[in-house]
Amino acid sequence: MSHDTLSRTHTPAPPQTGGATATATLAPETATAAAPGAATAGGTHTHTGPRSHAKGRGKDRAKTDVKADAKAKPRDAFFDNAKYLAIVLVAMGHSWEPLRDGSRSAAALYITVYAFHMPAFIIISGYFSRSFDMRKDRLQRLITGVAVPYILFEVAYTLFKKWADDDPGYPISLTDPWYLTWFLLALFVWRLTTPLWKIVRWPVPLALSIAVLASLSPDIGDDMDLQRVLQFLPFFVIGLSLRPEHFKLVRRKKARILAVPVFAAALVFAYWAAPRMNAAWFYHRDAAQELAAPWWSGAVMTLAMFGCSLVLVACFFAWIPGRTMWCTALGAGTLYGYLLHGFLAKGSRFWDWYDNPWMHTPWGAVLLTLIAGTVVTVLCTPPVQRAFRWAMEPKMTWAFKKDPVGMARSRN
Repeated sequence: MSHDTLSRTHTPAPPQTGGATATATLAPETATAAAPGAATAGGTHTHTGPRSHAKGRGKDRAKTDVKADAKAKPRDAFFDNAKYLAIVLVAMGHSWEPLRDGSRSAAALYITVYAFHMPAFIIISGYFSRSFDMRKDRLQRLITGVAVPYILFEVAYTLFKKWADDDPGYPISLTDPWYLTWFLLALFVWRLTTPLWKIVRWPVPLALSIAVLASLSPDIGDDMDLQRVLQFLPFFVIGLSLRPEHFKLVRRKKARILAVPVFAAALVFAYWAAPRMNAAWFYHRDAAQELAAPWWSGAVMTLAMFGCSLVLVACFFAWIPGRTMWCTALGAGTLYGYLLHGFLAKGSRFWDWYDNPWMHTPWGAVLLTLIAGTVVTVLCTPPVQRAFRWAMEPKMTWAFKKDPVGMARSRN
């Protein structure tokens, strides 16, 4: 995630039925979608006659179907672990940003992490969006799990900036995302376009072509952070194209062994590139001309960084544990950690915390890294999820029309 910057539910295979929930890796966990007929599962079972008995058996079958559906769709510890570790890297990256000017090592770590942590989130988001369509329940979850949190936190961040940065004139703008909220807006757009990517013949090359063209188009502007939406789009489309067997390939022992020298080489290259390269390329929020580069470099950098990001994402996935660990449950709360830690990340700049000299010493940087990881871990825990679920996962049944088909089914 850029310095201005996690799948809601996920199952191994087949894809989740509630594909509209926020993924990425980032979005919070929701209950497994009810199986067809679940609306009648709560009725009473009577034996007053053959018809009544048939109804009772139908209800029992519905209950059994719901239970079987829930058992068939357990959470995959691999993806929860991946989301948790990625959100920790996000927080650490934000803590390193003010250290880059005085530490080449911090700049190298920053560049390396920024090359793959956001693409990893987006790929997972796409993977768990495979089943998304325009079905009513999925659209509702898209609204409550992505659009509503975007609006609430865009307003909250703007009010926070007004107060903490002593900038009372800073405007609220739902079309110009501030800091971290861009991801929710992008996810909303990407997921709405999912049915289109399912029907085109070459989705990934098409999405990559769009990203390249965006990097050459400075007139796109800042509205809806459209540059990021378009330049990160290929990673989402790759996620849509992946299958469980693809993740198994990068989790083999050979892949884990190869990941070590690849990451080492990436760190060495980042150390060399740190004083020579504009880190803003990794944010994907500007066209080449806006970075004072020739127009053709947008195409070159987009393609080169796309390839590098894919390799590093594969290396990252290779070392993600597939077993249940102490941190696995925190993977369901990555959206909470993502959005809430932004107040501290920005507040540390507004309140000049980095003016303390000790933060710019090697031990200070290590301690700061540990603090960032600890804070975001706490923000992903169940108590924090319960406290902020009203904003992240609002039910909002009052806001939607009742489904006549579901109502008729419940009456029968």
